Amino acid sequence: MKLTPAMQDFILHWGEMGSKWGVNRSVAQIHALLHLAPEPMAADEICAALNLARSNVSTGLKELQGWKLVSTSRDLGDRRDKFHSIRDMFDLAQVVIEERRNREFAPTIAALEKVAEEAKTDQTPPHIKTRMAETLQTMQMFDKWYTDVARLPRGVQMAALKLGGQIVRFLPKSG
Repeated sequence: MKLTPAMQDFILHWGEMGSKWGVNRSVAQIHALLHLAPEPMAADEICAALNLARSNVSTGLKELQGWKLVSTSRDLGDRRDKFHSIRDMFDLAQVVIEERRNREFAPTIAALEKVAEEAKTDQTPPHIKTRMAETLQTMQMFDKWYTDVARLPRGVQMAALKLGGQIVRFLPKSG
Protein backbone atom coordinates (compact mmCIF):
# COMPACT_ATOMS: atom_id res chain seq x y z
CA MET A 1 0.00 0.00 0.00
CA LYS A 2 1.40 3.39 -1.02
CA LEU A 3 1.22 5.92 1.80
CA THR A 4 0.40 9.51 0.93
CA PRO A 5 1.86 12.34 3.04
CA ALA A 6 -1.49 12.70 4.84
CA MET A 7 -1.56 8.97 5.59
CA GLN A 8 2.01 9.10 6.88
CA ASP A 9 1.14 12.07 9.11
CA PHE A 10 -1.91 10.20 10.45
CA ILE A 11 0.20 7.12 11.24
CA LEU A 12 2.99 9.18 12.82
CA HIS A 13 0.53 11.14 14.96
CA TRP A 14 -1.29 7.95 16.03
CA GLY A 15 2.10 6.55 17.05
CA GLU A 16 2.87 9.67 19.09
CA MET A 17 -0.52 9.52 20.78
CA GLY A 18 -0.07 5.82 21.44
CA SER A 19 3.14 6.47 23.34
CA LYS A 20 1.27 9.04 25.46
CA TRP A 21 -1.44 6.45 26.15
CA GLY A 22 1.15 3.89 27.27
CA VAL A 23 1.27 1.95 23.99
CA ASN A 24 4.51 1.34 22.13
CA ARG A 25 4.85 3.80 19.24
CA SER A 26 5.33 1.15 16.56
CA VAL A 27 2.34 -0.84 17.88
CA ALA A 28 0.18 2.29 17.57
CA GLN A 29 1.56 2.91 14.07
CA ILE A 30 0.67 -0.64 13.03
CA HIS A 31 -2.82 -0.08 14.33
CA ALA A 32 -3.11 3.24 12.47
CA LEU A 33 -2.00 1.61 9.22
CA LEU A 34 -4.53 -1.20 9.59
CA HIS A 35 -7.20 1.32 10.54
CA LEU A 36 -6.60 3.20 7.29
CA ALA A 37 -6.04 0.16 5.07
CA PRO A 38 -9.02 -0.58 2.82
CA GLU A 39 -8.18 -4.30 2.84
CA PRO A 40 -6.58 -6.64 5.41
CA MET A 41 -2.78 -6.68 5.24
CA ALA A 42 -0.20 -9.44 5.65
CA ALA A 43 2.64 -8.92 8.12
CA ASP A 44 5.20 -8.52 5.33
CA GLU A 45 3.05 -5.78 3.75
CA ILE A 46 2.91 -3.99 7.11
CA CYS A 47 6.70 -4.29 7.43
CA ALA A 48 7.20 -2.76 3.99
CA ALA A 49 4.68 0.04 4.48
CA LEU A 50 6.05 1.13 7.86
CA ASN A 51 9.70 0.13 7.34
CA LEU A 52 9.63 -1.96 10.53
CA ALA A 53 11.41 -5.22 11.32
CA ARG A 54 9.36 -8.39 11.03
CA SER A 55 9.89 -9.21 14.71
CA ASN A 56 8.62 -5.75 15.69
CA VAL A 57 5.52 -6.18 13.52
CA SER A 58 4.84 -9.70 14.85
CA THR A 59 5.11 -8.51 18.44
CA GLY A 60 2.94 -5.49 17.69
CA LEU A 61 0.26 -7.58 16.02
CA LYS A 62 0.14 -9.96 18.99
CA GLU A 63 -0.29 -7.00 21.34
CA LEU A 64 -3.05 -5.51 19.17
CA GLN A 65 -4.80 -8.89 19.07
CA GLY A 66 -4.53 -9.05 22.87
CA TRP A 67 -6.28 -5.68 23.02
CA LYS A 68 -8.92 -7.07 20.61
CA LEU A 69 -8.17 -4.20 18.20
CA VAL A 70 -6.91 -6.41 15.37
CA SER A 71 -8.26 -9.67 13.95
CA THR A 72 -6.92 -12.12 11.42
CA SER A 73 -8.37 -13.61 8.29
CA ARG A 74 -7.09 -15.68 5.38
CA ASP A 75 -7.71 -15.65 1.68
CA LEU A 76 -8.42 -18.92 -0.07
CA GLY A 77 -5.15 -20.41 -1.31
CA ASP A 78 -2.99 -17.97 0.71
CA ARG A 79 -1.21 -19.37 3.76
CA ARG A 80 -0.48 -15.93 5.18
CA ASP A 81 -2.61 -14.40 7.90
CA LYS A 82 -4.09 -11.05 6.98
CA PHE A 83 -4.70 -8.49 9.68
CA HIS A 84 -7.42 -5.90 9.95
CA SER A 85 -8.54 -3.36 12.51
CA ILE A 86 -12.05 -2.77 13.74
CA ARG A 87 -13.63 -0.71 10.97
CA ASP A 88 -16.42 1.02 12.89
CA MET A 89 -15.13 3.91 15.01
CA PHE A 90 -17.86 3.51 17.63
CA ASP A 91 -16.95 -0.18 18.04
CA LEU A 92 -13.25 0.72 18.15
CA ALA A 93 -13.82 3.28 20.90
CA GLN A 94 -15.94 0.79 22.88
CA VAL A 95 -13.24 -1.90 22.68
CA VAL A 96 -10.53 0.52 23.82
CA ILE A 97 -12.63 1.81 26.71
CA GLU A 98 -13.68 -1.68 27.82
CA GLU A 99 -10.12 -3.04 27.63
CA ARG A 100 -8.75 -0.07 29.59
CA ARG A 101 -11.50 -0.56 32.16
CA ASN A 102 -10.65 -4.25 32.51
CA ARG A 103 -6.87 -3.71 32.63
CA GLU A 104 -6.66 -0.52 34.67
CA PHE A 105 -9.85 0.73 36.29
CA ALA A 106 -11.34 -2.55 37.60
CA PRO A 107 -8.06 -3.73 39.19
CA THR A 108 -7.70 -0.34 40.86
CA ILE A 109 -11.19 -0.63 42.32
CA ALA A 110 -10.37 -4.14 43.56
CA ALA A 111 -7.14 -2.89 45.14
CA LEU A 112 -8.96 0.01 46.80
CA GLU A 113 -11.59 -2.39 48.18
CA LYS A 114 -8.81 -4.53 49.64
CA VAL A 115 -7.06 -1.50 51.14
CA ALA A 116 -10.32 -0.26 52.66
CA GLU A 117 -10.82 -3.66 54.33
CA GLU A 118 -7.23 -3.63 55.63
CA ALA A 119 -7.68 -0.13 57.01
CA LYS A 120 -10.60 -1.32 59.16
CA THR A 121 -8.26 -3.46 61.26
CA ASP A 122 -4.95 -1.58 61.25
CA GLN A 123 -3.79 1.76 62.61
CA THR A 124 -4.84 3.84 59.61
CA PRO A 125 -6.02 7.23 60.94
CA PRO A 126 -9.74 7.96 60.54
CA HIS A 127 -9.22 10.89 58.13
CA ILE A 128 -7.13 8.66 55.85
CA LYS A 129 -9.81 5.94 55.96
CA THR A 130 -12.37 8.57 54.98
CA ARG A 131 -10.23 9.72 52.05
CA MET A 132 -9.73 6.12 50.89
CA ALA A 133 -13.48 5.48 51.12
CA GLU A 134 -14.25 8.65 49.12
CA THR A 135 -11.78 7.59 46.44
CA LEU A 136 -13.28 4.11 46.24
CA GLN A 137 -16.88 5.37 46.19
CA THR A 138 -16.13 7.86 43.43
CA MET A 139 -14.39 5.26 41.29
CA GLN A 140 -17.25 2.80 41.87
CA MET A 141 -19.74 5.49 40.88
CA PHE A 142 -17.91 6.16 37.60
CA ASP A 143 -17.63 2.41 36.96
CA LYS A 144 -21.35 1.88 37.58
CA TRP A 145 -22.15 4.78 35.27
CA TYR A 146 -19.94 3.27 32.56
CA THR A 147 -21.45 -0.23 32.90
CA ASP A 148 -24.99 1.19 32.87
CA VAL A 149 -24.28 3.21 29.71
CA ALA A 150 -22.45 0.31 28.06
CA ARG A 151 -25.61 -1.83 28.41
CA LEU A 152 -27.72 0.70 26.55
CA PRO A 153 -28.52 0.05 22.90
CA ARG A 154 -26.07 1.70 20.51
CA GLY A 155 -28.69 4.14 19.24
CA VAL A 156 -29.30 5.42 22.76
CA GLN A 157 -25.57 5.75 23.37
CA MET A 158 -25.19 7.68 20.12
CA ALA A 159 -28.08 9.99 21.05
CA ALA A 160 -26.47 10.68 24.43
CA LEU A 161 -23.13 11.42 22.78
CA LYS A 162 -24.73 13.76 20.27
CA LEU A 163 -26.58 15.49 23.09
CA GLY A 164 -23.21 16.06 24.74
CA GLY A 165 -22.96 19.12 26.96
CA GLN A 166 -26.53 20.10 26.16
CA ILE A 167 -27.62 17.62 28.84
CA VAL A 168 -27.01 20.31 31.44
CA ARG A 169 -30.31 21.87 30.33
CA PHE A 170 -32.08 18.91 31.95
CA LEU A 171 -30.13 18.96 35.21
CA PRO A 172 -30.95 21.09 38.25
CA LYS A 173 -28.97 24.33 38.49
CA SER A 174 -26.35 24.39 41.23
CA GLY A 175 -25.28 27.28 43.43
